[in-house]
Amino acid sequence: MKKKMSLFWNALKDGLSIKGICLILLGAAVCTFGIHNIHQQTHITEGGVIGLMLLIQQWLGFSPAFITPILDLSCYLLAYKYLGGRFIKISAISTLSVSMFYKIWEAFPHMLPDLSDYPLLAAVLGGIFVGIGVGLIVRQGGSSGGDDALALVISHKSRCRLSHAYLFTDLTVLGLSLSYIPLSRIVFSVITVTISSFLIDRVQSFGKKPSVTYKTSRKKSIIHKGSGEKQSAENG
Repeated sequence: MKKKMSLFWNALKDGLSIKGICLILLGAAVCTFGIHNIHQQTHITEGGVIGLMLLIQQWLGFSPAFITPILDLSCYLLAYKYLGGRFIKISAISTLSVSMFYKIWEAFPHMLPDLSDYPLLAAVLGGIFVGIGVGLIVRQGGSSGGDDALALVISHKSRCRLSHAYLFTDLTVLGLSLSYIPLSRIVFSVITVTISSFLIDRVQSFGKKPSVTYKTSRKKSIIHKGSGEKQSAENG
């Protein structure tokens, strides 16, 4: 049994360094700390898959225990198609890490004061924790849940910035959530998802060289081809 578990773990972490795994663990610890100690205390609504799960629960009365796995699985199937098997392997590690740290933080009393009377501060701090934590996970090539996977697929297919993909999914869900949540509460959710989306994008891309765009590559190709044709004519 121990040998089988070892083989399973080695297969999962294939292509990941010890440093990469440590950064995933750090990211999982940071984002879950913020969600548990800030968002859950102040009842700030999430966007993405979590917000969609709450929305379906309100509209149709389905249990979150039933809805969440279906939504996450759907997002991961899309991710597998467009981002490949390695993404799923790394996401398995990061998702297990997130679950593990949720359990750890839940075993302790809340470590930060209740910021329910200061919703703006809670929205900003919560967005910072989630943005940095999830950003570290995404930087290693994984995701902390189905909403990350969906945003990465949208960014990959549309070639938009990752922050724009996160905002698209989050704001769409939050807009629909106005059907049962007052605007005064949604405003703070918009603030927190805007901050977290921005930080995820920045942490994920920090220090990386921007890729050459298709337009630039095409332009260089045309110039190169034109130069080649001109040289052939001169030689002829």
